[in-house]
Amino acid sequence: MRVFLTGATGYIGSSVADALQAAGHEVVGLARSDEASGRLEARGIQARRGDLREPQGISAAAREMDAVIHTASTNDGSAPQADREAVEAITQALEGTNKPFIYTSGIWVYGDTGEVVADEQSQLNPTLLVAWRPANEQRVLESSERGVRAVVIRPAIVYGRGVGIPAELVQSAREKGTARFVGTGENRWPQVHVDDLADLYVRALEHAPAGTILNATCGPSVRVSEVAEAASRAGGAEGRTESWPIEEARKSLGPYADALALDQVVRSPRARAIGWNPSLHSVAGNAARLFDEWRRGKEAAA
Repeated sequence: MRVFLTGATGYIGSSVADALQAAGHEVVGLARSDEASGRLEARGIQARRGDLREPQGISAAAREMDAVIHTASTNDGSAPQADREAVEAITQALEGTNKPFIYTSGIWVYGDTGEVVADEQSQLNPTLLVAWRPANEQRVLESSERGVRAVVIRPAIVYGRGVGIPAELVQSAREKGTARFVGTGENRWPQVHVDDLADLYVRALEHAPAGTILNATCGPSVRVSEVAEAASRAGGAEGRTESWPIEEARKSLGPYADALALDQVVRSPRARAIGWNPSLHSVAGNAARLFDEWRRGKEAAA
């Protein structure tokens, strides 16, 4: 398929692009700048100039493609509106075509799950940071009734390739001699390696039926204190960790602090049902790889 990919130069999107190409698909990536275009073309990806805040361009590109995967975000205060307008532009462009549209959400829409195991059918209780996200999920899913093969993917805490929240803990260990985490550390994070996540996008593109929601979680949820300890070891801080009281963290991080303090147990039965079999299961069990990927990422950025 010829796939239009938003966020193709981003963390998740770049991994998805690699997986699509490996599976024989042609990738056309949204690029906001000449620099982004050059980065895509160097990887054999056709660049399509545009901006997430310009829905007409997004719509025009979507009409020309066999499928659309949306992984981009403006990562600022305009994100809710920009995301909604992009979703509307894409779904309108694809109406009546039965072409796939894969939308990226996240497990933070479940909020705290406590001891209850959440799956794709669980009720949503989004933390404030992503309170706008379920409405956009619904817009995507409703497009299935208008001839779009719409799929929503909800990734867990993503790690790997030297980026992601666990990599920030490694960096904290390297720079400050301790891996600092928000809250008590007793809360649990479901996790997924970015390469396993990218594989799920390909499987969803090729196999998921319209109206499907797919959680992307690997293995059991892990207590944040254990993740921080593994990151500390990976970063050379010999397992030293530090709790950042959430009241203090909110002063610097705002609602992001509460998202990091969520206690979640989430499973992915529907993803497994379409043949997804992730190979890596936790940060805590892959500390050496976590550091090696972080180091290589820093070297590449230098």
